[in-house]
Amino acid sequence: MGAVSVCRSYLRRPGPRIRPPAGIGVTEAESSAVAPTRRWPRRVRRLAGSGLVLLVLASTPWLWTTLSARGHVYAAADAPSADVVIVLGTEVADDRQRPGDRLAGRLDTAAELVAGGRATVVLVSGDGGGASGDEPAVMTTYLAERGVDRRRVVADPFGLDTYDSCARAREVYGVERALIVTQSYHLSRAVTLCRHLGLDVDGVTARCDGCGAALLAEKSIRDYFASGKAAWDAGRGRPPAVRSPADPAIQNALRG
Repeated sequence: MGAVSVCRSYLRRPGPRIRPPAGIGVTEAESSAVAPTRRWPRRVRRLAGSGLVLLVLASTPWLWTTLSARGHVYAAADAPSADVVIVLGTEVADDRQRPGDRLAGRLDTAAELVAGGRATVVLVSGDGGGASGDEPAVMTTYLAERGVDRRRVVADPFGLDTYDSCARAREVYGVERALIVTQSYHLSRAVTLCRHLGLDVDGVTARCDGCGAALLAEKSIRDYFASGKAAWDAGRGRPPAVRSPADPAIQNALRG
């Protein structure tokens, strides 16, 4: 009896389960449920690869502005010297008479450069008819209040954007060598555009008192997308929005 029990136990052991091919003993629903699980990882890899390619392509202008500016960005204390410092305009305060916080930071940095003998003349470039007010006029007044001689300040009211400010500094005011001042999130793009347009510039990081993390993140994202327009403008050699005859104001200020 013992041998018979052993044989029965052996016969009851389950053997290896063999999955029949699709369509043989498997319902249509079961077969279709197996296929997507095999294809899904391949689809994920393809989508991930396509997304990576698109991200690299979209980031090319930003990489251009960032890498091209390397070696040409300084803190105010380490900035080299130049006859001219260009200050890029931005929003003025609600009273339309004072600079906003970010613009004040740029102007304070420029005044520091002049006081330290690193620059002689300040070219304030902004929108003279902007929605927030006359940027160059406000900038000129603020610099004078900070001890910068008005005779050493030249205002360009048609610096409607960064590209125009760089192009006009070169074409209208004859600037060849300069420092350019703006906040860190904007500086690489400004330096790259100016250098592309023929100016030998070095960037100086402006103060940004009151700039919280959220504001800096917002401006950095905005500048990431603005680099696409910068690359497009540079690639097609767009002229500035306002063309003006040559203006000797910078040379006169240097002599004065």
